[in-house]
Amino acid sequence: MKFKKLYSDAQGESHWKDIEVELEEQSFAPPAKAIEISKPEAVKQTMFLRLKKGWDEPIHPTPVAQKLICLSGSVRVTASDGEFRDIGPGDVWHMEDKHGKGHHTVVTSDDDFLSMIVQYE
Repeated sequence: MKFKKLYSDAQGESHWKDIEVELEEQSFAPPAKAIEISKPEAVKQTMFLRLKKGWDEPIHPTPVAQKLICLSGSVRVTASDGEFRDIGPGDVWHMEDKHGKGHHTVVTSDDDFLSMIVQYE
């Protein structure tokens, strides 16, 4: 299992990094059988987000550290260094580019982009 991480370096340039999620087998809900699960992360709040078909935003940094889980539709997100990722159903995008140049997002699907946001701050 992986997620896509977007972060800013000390000079304010944003970059992508693919992160492997570590899973460990454990008894999570006894008496059910053990499952593979990651370590928990404390969160502040969750929200749902819709970007309408054709939506195209100016480049900006993320306001807080957050993860976006795509439910349907797709977007192309371009880091300030020019590298991009296509985010589609089932993809997880971790945003940490809170300072600097930020990123550009455009809806690329013929349908609205629907997602869930998990904020850490």
